[in-house]
Amino acid sequence: VHLTESGGGSVQVGGSLRLSCVVSGSVPNLYVVGWFRQAPGKEREKLGAIYLGGGSPYTADSVKGRFTISRDTIGRTAYLQMNDLRTEDTAVYYCGAKPRGAGPEEYDSWGQGTQVTVTS
Repeated sequence: VHLTESGGGSVQVGGSLRLSCVVSGSVPNLYVVGWFRQAPGKEREKLGAIYLGGGSPYTADSVKGRFTISRDTIGRTAYLQMNDLRTEDTAVYYCGAKPRGAGPEEYDSWGQGTQVTVTS
């Protein structure tokens, strides 16, 4: 599958952004989309995931309450709504996809990444 991300940018502390990840090719709604970020000098951090075929998302404790993962009704797009952004949220954000039956971290398709910069 092919993943196309959009929605990054620059925002002030306390602001909001919504990232989108459109999944194309194969059968998108058989895939799990995960959201990740990587800041300079830091390891990649998993923010959560959602099955495009339905069900509740998983959200990491580190961002729970501020970030919300969702999907569209036809199972082609995953979203990452980010509220109350902080300077430490500055990073490149990626979406990844894996077949639903794959292992927890066996993401094999990736978006191009989108920069999120939070300024004070």
